[in-house]
Amino acid sequence: MACNSSCRRTSKSVASKASSILRDGRTSSKSKSVAASALSQRKK
Repeated sequence: MACNSSCRRTSKSVASKASSILRDGRTSSKSKSVAASALSQRKK
């Protein structure tokens, strides 16, 4: 399925913050789940 104008992608800055959250051992599992979701939407 092709990405159209309503397709959303995670920005580089958000992806960087999400990566930091996943590496931080002090964050909650809910935070890590949201961060992983953001990274899964990042352009490859």
